Amino acid sequence: MLEKSNRTGKRKLNIWLPTLFALTSVFSIMVGFKLRSSTAPAVAKAAAVPSITKRSNVGKLDELMRYIDSKYVDEIDQEKLTEKAIEAILKELDPHSNYIPAEDLKDVNDSLEGSFDGVGIQFYVLEDTILVVSPVVGGPSEKVGIMAGDKIIQIEDSTVAGVGILSSDVVKMLKGKRGSAVNVRILRGNNPEILPFTIVRDKIPDFSIDAGFMVDEETGFIKISRFSGTTFEEFMAKIEAMNEAGMKNLIIDLRQNPGGYLTAATKIVEQIFTERQLIVYTQGRTQRKNEYKSTGRNFYDIDDVMILIDEGSASASEIMAGAIQDWDRGTVIGRRSFGKGLVQEQYDLSDGSALRLTVARYYTPSGRCIQKEYKDGDRKNYQQDIIARMESGELENQDSMLLGDTTKYYTIKGRVVYGGGGVTPDVFVPIDPIINNRFYVKSLQYTTEFVYSYMNKHKNFLASYETIREFDRKFVLTDKIHEEFIDFITEKGVVYDKKEHLESANYIRLRLKALFARQSFKEEGLYTVLNKEDPIFQKAMDEIRK
Repeated sequence: MLEKSNRTGKRKLNIWLPTLFALTSVFSIMVGFKLRSSTAPAVAKAAAVPSITKRSNVGKLDELMRYIDSKYVDEIDQEKLTEKAIEAILKELDPHSNYIPAEDLKDVNDSLEGSFDGVGIQFYVLEDTILVVSPVVGGPSEKVGIMAGDKIIQIEDSTVAGVGILSSDVVKMLKGKRGSAVNVRILRGNNPEILPFTIVRDKIPDFSIDAGFMVDEETGFIKISRFSGTTFEEFMAKIEAMNEAGMKNLIIDLRQNPGGYLTAATKIVEQIFTERQLIVYTQGRTQRKNEYKSTGRNFYDIDDVMILIDEGSASASEIMAGAIQDWDRGTVIGRRSFGKGLVQEQYDLSDGSALRLTVARYYTPSGRCIQKEYKDGDRKNYQQDIIARMESGELENQDSMLLGDTTKYYTIKGRVVYGGGGVTPDVFVPIDPIINNRFYVKSLQYTTEFVYSYMNKHKNFLASYETIREFDRKFVLTDKIHEEFIDFITEKGVVYDKKEHLESANYIRLRLKALFARQSFKEEGLYTVLNKEDPIFQKAMDEIRK
């Protein structure tokens, strides 16, 4: 083990905060996708039920509920009251202990397991019509012949075109148990004939790695959106393909990655470490110290490693960044991470609900805990920590960073690092000032809809580009398309501001070009275009060149 040893106004914050965690993502809806995500990943499931020792306190709660049930003046929903009591108790603990109702548990577990049951299509509700963006490769919809561009006009006996249907309603209608069937009717292209399809729902992979490709002859890039039960297998598949293409260096993008399964992160770190080394350890009041070490049997030779993080990187993302940093195995680039160093275990309750309880803390190899400060029961201020960072100027200037713990820890090479509030990067990159541009931030929410609409009207618009490299080199977003987009968003209610439009025009063009690239070349196309103007990614490339 290693040895332990300017101010930005609220007005600016209000402009960009709603889109903070979506600046580098594109919205799409997956049929059968989880309806409610876990806000506290990095969970290890636990089957054992702990013994309850303080029976007198438990008895008092039982007595209270019996008195209310038998004596209270009005009828009450005892189940609802019990759930509220559970939630109130958990709010007095830490921000990541929570209660999961039975009706939500499957969706929460699916998000971590990396798969779900459904029909397997991505869709978009465009001008009151359900437009199929793409069927999942190998999924039930693709198998029966549903294609990108199809318009769903009927689901079972319900007409869904021209009735003002919401995306959430479509998900509910198409979602169901594996093996069950759903009948849909679609229109395809200019063909007036209505085509019937019967789709048998099945397990659909929910990928946790958005993209993995070579950015040049020697450097690979992997974007991990979360750590699920399938992340390691996805990672190895990407690494194998890039290794065959000559990969020597690797950039791992963990920005806006909220965490997930601990073992998914540690297995990936194992492929980066060449010796048997400590990756992380956990310890709690009733939990013995548990160390996670690499095996020293990595399958591929990787030279330089760059880890990209920001204020949305949490939990398992911080474990990976902290281990790489403590052992000086690579360079961590970006901004200070979220600061979640608590371990949850999930306990299933008798009624089908579950308790996700914090049982230990994470510690990096140098002995630092990266959990940021919190007060018992004060979840609001904890979640709004990002506001405090913005107001302090930290996201724009590293010197403005407020450390929750000034204890010094040391990397293997003797560099000073800190805990108590996330992982501080080795190389700081400030947030882009464009976040303060109201016109740009408001326009972001319509970029995807505009691109889908444009592609629907211009079917062969991108047909001439055979590779993403060719597209990136030759495609130029014309003034005409740019002007159409401005007209599109003003019709949606975005107030035009000439000054802010001029300041953001190049950003808008880049965003639209990236989304067009995604239409033909999926996520590789998206990130190939975005990375060229991404200051954190470009800093990683600079570090590799050094």
